[in-house]
This record gives sequence, structure tokens and C-alpha cells, in this order.
Amino acid sequence: MATPPQASPGYSRTITPQMDSLSSKPDQSAMSPAPPTISSGAPRFPPPISQQDQIPSPSIKLPTMLSPANGVKTGSSVPHMSTPPGPPVFASPVRPAAVPFRTSPATPQPVAFSSASSLPTSSPPYFSNGSVELQQQLPSAMEEPVPDGKSPCVLFSAHKVLKHKKQANVPSLGFGVLVSPGRDTSPGPQVIQRDPHRCHDCGAYSNLYSNILIGSGQWQCVICGNLNGSEGEYIALSKEELRNFPELSSPLVDFIQTGNKRPSFVPVTDSRTSAPVVLVIDECLDEQHLQYLQSSLHAFVDSLPPTTRIGIILYGRAVSVYDFSEESIASAEVIPGGASPTQEALKALIYGTGISLSPMHASKEVAHLIFSSLRPYKLNVPEASRDRCLGTAVEVALAIIQGPSADFSRGVVKRPGVNSRIIVCAGGPNTYGPGSVPHSYTHPNYPHKEKTAIKWMEHLGREAHQQNTVIDILCAGTCPVRVPVLQPLAKASGGAFVLHDDFGEAFDMNLQRASARAAGSHGLLEIRCSDDILVTQVVGPGEEAHIENHETFKNDLSLCIRMLSVEETQCFSISMENRHDIKSDFVFFQFAIQYSNVYQADITRVITLRLPTVDSVPEYLQCVEDEVAAVLIAKRTLLGAKSHSDAIDMRTTIDERVKDIALKFGSQVPKSKLRRFPKEISLLPEFLFHLRRGPLLGNIVGHEDERSVLRNLFLNASFDLSLRMVAPRCLMHREGGTFEELPAYDLVMQSDTAVVLDHGTDVFIWLGAELAADEGRSAAAVAACKTLAEELTELRFPAPRILAFKEGSSQARYFVSRLIPAHKDPPYEQEARFPQLRTLTTEQRTKLKSSFIHFDDPSICEWIRSLKVVPPEPI
Repeated sequence: MATPPQASPGYSRTITPQMDSLSSKPDQSAMSPAPPTISSGAPRFPPPISQQDQIPSPSIKLPTMLSPANGVKTGSSVPHMSTPPGPPVFASPVRPAAVPFRTSPATPQPVAFSSASSLPTSSPPYFSNGSVELQQQLPSAMEEPVPDGKSPCVLFSAHKVLKHKKQANVPSLGFGVLVSPGRDTSPGPQVIQRDPHRCHDCGAYSNLYSNILIGSGQWQCVICGNLNGSEGEYIALSKEELRNFPELSSPLVDFIQTGNKRPSFVPVTDSRTSAPVVLVIDECLDEQHLQYLQSSLHAFVDSLPPTTRIGIILYGRAVSVYDFSEESIASAEVIPGGASPTQEALKALIYGTGISLSPMHASKEVAHLIFSSLRPYKLNVPEASRDRCLGTAVEVALAIIQGPSADFSRGVVKRPGVNSRIIVCAGGPNTYGPGSVPHSYTHPNYPHKEKTAIKWMEHLGREAHQQNTVIDILCAGTCPVRVPVLQPLAKASGGAFVLHDDFGEAFDMNLQRASARAAGSHGLLEIRCSDDILVTQVVGPGEEAHIENHETFKNDLSLCIRMLSVEETQCFSISMENRHDIKSDFVFFQFAIQYSNVYQADITRVITLRLPTVDSVPEYLQCVEDEVAAVLIAKRTLLGAKSHSDAIDMRTTIDERVKDIALKFGSQVPKSKLRRFPKEISLLPEFLFHLRRGPLLGNIVGHEDERSVLRNLFLNASFDLSLRMVAPRCLMHREGGTFEELPAYDLVMQSDTAVVLDHGTDVFIWLGAELAADEGRSAAAVAACKTLAEELTELRFPAPRILAFKEGSSQARYFVSRLIPAHKDPPYEQEARFPQLRTLTTEQRTKLKSSFIHFDDPSICEWIRSLKVVPPEPI
């Protein structure tokens, strides 16, 4: 089984900083599980085939990819972020912990959104795939073998599909795919400036697996088997000639439309630099927090491109909108915060003489002056009890962004051409005005007021989304911000919600990265797959899209998802099952993403892949990608962890999952009733062990608000960040500035070394006591570790905390609690995971043993055995 080397037990790898190999996964092109799988819904597309000449239209290949976040890249230095915002909008409920898995195959049930709406599953089409039969009827079609396509945007949990429904539909292991619609790839996809050819019956796109009649130009749909015309475009003298069409030679293509809809499209203009960014700042901060915030704000404006338009709003008991027309003083228009702003007040603000939005090249000095003029909160009122009208402030910010384009008299709001961004810098809860909650939880009507506030915030977030405005909420400090109330505002707009310890370095980094995170808009994801496959669950930053397209495509059964925003590293987790036993040798999957990029061009990205089918279970298990399967399982599990008690139930679900996998796929232990966990997926228990102990389900993170934010971030996160949040990556410093990658076990805590542990949202640097005693060596090691940590997380959003501490310190528990305890295992098991231990002397082994901070947690082997399962052989 081809598994990524870094996580395998006993494996080590030597790397140095400033190398591509420091990415959180090896080369995705080599690892991505082949083609994708999916089911049906209903799309919103143009007519199936455009009128074109008989001669194939020239295609344009750009040097880089048209990613949703970047459009056609023009060398902009704006960094690309590494994770999407907000929690998922839909997904089916997780089965109860008492009966977590079906023990026998059952008819797939409709998927339910977590918001209580129903996610439609595809009804079984009343036609077969027909690809085999039609191939026999097309003697002049392209018949040469086509290799299975691969795309870094699509990662399958296995490279093959089991043919037998009963074997394939074992929910404890499951089958699925991670789809990153806007992920950047190198080299970029081929870009085609014409309309795509689509199946008249089901709406699927022509692709490299389509059978082509070169004499007539007709092509056969791989999804429904229908024969379609190409208006003569695919007529060719030879098969080789058809390879000149990008969609017939590549699994991933981008169709771009700029003509009639966007006549003013200019690819060299990066509209990210002109889209407004409005800062909404909490003015109820104590002096210490304010000093850190001012420093971060000064650095933020210095990082913005000169053409970016910026607005500055402060909120407390009132809303202050700063005026950039005053160059020598900080001047602001003040609006009461106790209620939503009136139309008259907004008209006076927008049509007045002041300038609320100004490009940085003209207003940088004024912005610095405004930030320097901020003063700490003076009243003797506890942080949680201070009046903050955050909701009113965001309403005002939305009105400023709309500007004179908003028709207040009729309530009609026109959409701007590009995504705008509001960044809220909050130090406490919204306790005044619309969407507010009482200062104290002991208020007799608190539950009702909180429920009302949540609905109001979600409605405001949806309004922002309709206006192409993303709201990011960056919280910091020690005052609880009432996460359940504020989180829906960011989620519904397609933005991010991030908690920080203070307004210092990590906040500063996230402030800059939030503004640089470009986003496409009007995104729609369509999922189509062979008749044999059924989509059962979708998790990600989107919501169900009800689109009736039957007039154009009479049998379109695609599953449609409206994306809240389209960013580079967003990820959708899609679970699937077999509808019935599969008879064909391949199943096909097609993902189509429609969106408008930051250059206001309409893009249709089409990814078409196929997977071979197998009868043999061992052969299938050899093709399982442990890391992808672990992330899919984790996302399904985290959907049920709405509270601390739910998280405890989900840990039990993980235990039941491991037992069920061993029962269904494991081997019988001789002379025993026990079953051994399958060796082909021996890494999976390690990932699941990290999941149940780590911050997502365990007790490492203290406050439930923090755990809630982490879970919601994880459910939308890219594959790379999701994997790191499940299982940390461990890198040991070696002489010469190199790093050796080792399994994340407590055996890495050797007193003469330094270790970097990357856990996604946190990066820890642990310095052994013996190394710390040598001032020269320890300084060099810490410097190398910090450089590595910064390089590992350079493009990650949200930017993680980077904490450094010495062995034996109280903070070292942050590090130790995230490692798998192995010090209690027998020496032979320890050496199986860490061959380096065989070279240690008795004295060194004694030192290593004494360095452990002992917890009561079992080791991974003890955990597996407690489930009455024999650990897989490599463990």
C-alpha cells in the first residue's frame, strides 16, 4: 500500500529548512488517491453546446492556474492562505454512539443537513452507465487505453472501489473523497476560452474518458452513456488530433468566460488590491491589550498594497466612522449603537463630505494617526459588562462598502463586482444593540436572548454574503466573547472566526493574512458520478443549492452545493456508498465548480477522474490511503461533537469504529476468538488515537469555546491542515541544522535534542534539559527550530501559536500531552517504532525514561487491546 512515509512507525526522514519537503504532506501529485466519486443534484448551467466552427478552437494555456482565490496570477506577492473559514452548513447526523455502525448492508438513507434541512440524495437513475455496451457500438471511437487521471484537488480514501455492495458499504471504514475546488496546482490547469461541451441528457462535461466518433465528432458521456453532438468540433482525421483539445487530454481544465458578461475584463488588474477592507475595532480595551492591538494595526496598514481601500470603524456604546479627509486630526462621524442605523443616518454618512473609504496610498498616514489616537477604556466596569454594539458597527460597515450604489428608498442593494472584507477586532461579547446578549449568564431571560441574537447574527451574515462581503472575526484577550453568538456571523458570510490569547504576534499575522485572503464569489459545486455510486454525506463550507435545470438537461441528477466563498484551500468531505454491486471495470467521477474569480471572470473548473473496481478485499485495503481515510472519518465524527458531552460520546464511537474495522476486514488470530486489525491500514489506528486524545475531542484545550472554534475550523479546513490538526508532525533537530521526522511518540523527548511539533493551530518547540544547559548549542537549535516553524506555517491561515519551552517546565505539558505515550510499552515495541533506541546505552535509556512526564493515558497498543482487538503487525 502506498502510504506517505512520514507517518509510518519507525520511519525517519532528514530534512532541512527552506525546502519544499517541509510541506505538511509529501508531493500530493504522487499521493492523491486517483479519480473522484459522487452523486446527483441539479445544476445551473448555460446551454449544453456552443455554436462553434468545425475547426477546433485554439485553447489558451497560461503559466499558472486560475484558482478561485487568485484568478489569473500576475506575480502578486500577496500570500496564499492555508485554510478555509467557518464551520460547515450541512451534513448528515452521526449515528448514535450506542449503535455507531450498521452490521449489515442497508438501503442508503437520505442525507440530512445539520441545519435540519434535507440534503437530497440521488434517486437511482433508470438507465445504466452503458459505457461498455456503447464502446462496442463505436468502432471508430477513441479506443486506446487512457490512464487513470489524478488531481491534487481531489483525494480519495482509496485508489480502487470494491465491486460488492456488502463489502464496500461498511460504514466504520467507509469510502469517500476530499475535494478542494480552488486548490492551486503546479503546473496549472489548461485554460480554455470557450463554452464547454455538455451532455444533453445529464449535463456532464466532455472529458478525457469520453469515447469520440472521430468521423462525426459525436462523444459519449461517461456518466449516463448518452451520445452527444459537438457541432462538428470533435471531427478529426486521427485520434492524436483530438488530444489537442485540453478537455480530452487532461483531468482538470478551466473554462473562462469574459466576453459578453464582462466586456471590461482586464486580466492584468488584480482587483484584490482595490476591494475595500473595513476594520471594525473594539474600543473597550484595557491599556495592555490596546498597546498590542495598536502595534498590530500599525503593522497591518504598512503591509497593505497602495491601491487597497481601507475603512476604520470603532464601536463601544456608539459607532465611530473615521473620516480620511482630515489629514492632521483623527475625526469621526458618530452613530448611536443601541439600534440598527436608520436610513437617514446612513444617507448622511454616505452622501456627506467625509471620506469613509480611501486607498492606502492616500491615507496611510491618516490611518497611523487614527490608530495612535486610540485610548484605553476608562470606566471601572468589568470587561464582560462593557457595552459593545458590534452588530450595529457591522451594519454600518456594510453600508459604507455599498456606498451610493445602495438604493435606500427601495431597500435594493446592488452587488459590487468583487468580494469586500470586514475584519472585526473584538475583545469581548456583543452586549449592546441588535444581536446583543445580556452581560451575565445569570440573566433570567438569557437563553431566549441568546437564541434571538444567534438568529440575528446569522441573518446579518447572510446579508453580507449576498453583498459579496466576507466578515472575519478575530478575537483576543481573556474576556469570553460568547462564541455561539458571534460565530454564525462569520460562518454565514463565508468568513473566519479565530481566537487568540492576546493582540500580539499571532493576531498581527492573522490580521494581515485575513486581508490578503482573496476569495471568488457566486460559487457552485456540482458532483456527478457513475450510476453505481451514491453520495450519502457532504461536509464543508457550503449549503444545499436547489437549482432546476431540467429544461436544459432532462435527466440531470447532480448534487449541487452553493459555496459561501471560493478560496484556495477550502475542502469538502464527501462520503459515498455503492448503490448496488458494480459490474463495470471503472467508475467515473466529475466535479464542476462555477464561480467568479477576483478578476471578475466567470470560471468553470471541471475535474473528471475514474477509479478501477476490484473484487478482492485485501487488494482494496492495499489501495486505502490511511491519511485521507483518517481525515474523512474525523470530519464525520466531529459533526456529532456539538458539546463536551457529545465529544465524550464521539470517543466511544471511535472505539466502536476500530472494533468494527477489525471485525469486518481483520484476520482471525490463531487459537483465539480475537481478530487482528488489518495490517494494510496499520496507520489508521494511530491517527484515530491522536484524534480521540487531541484538542478536537480530548481535554487538552481547556475551554469549550476554544474546542468549538477548533472543531468548526477543522470541518472546513484543507486536507493538509486537517491532517495536522488530527495528528501532529514531529521533527527532531540534528547537528548541522537538519531535521529528522519521527513518529509523534513521547520517545522523542531525549534530553540532548530539540523537537518541533506541528499540530496545525499550534506549533511547539521543546528543548531538552541537557541541550539547554549548553548555551551555544541551545541558541543555535532554537533559532533553527523557529525558522523551521515559520516556514512550515508561512501560508497557513489562521496562523498558529508558536510556543517554545524547556524540558521540565510547566508549559512542557502542552507538548507532552499531544504525544502518544509509549514509555510503558515493552522495549521490543518501542524499538519497532524507534530503531534509534537500539543504539542507546543503558545510561542514555535511564535518562530518557526519567524525562517522561507520566500520565495515566494508555499507550496506543494498550488502547487497541482494551477493545479486544489485536494491534496490527507494524504497531
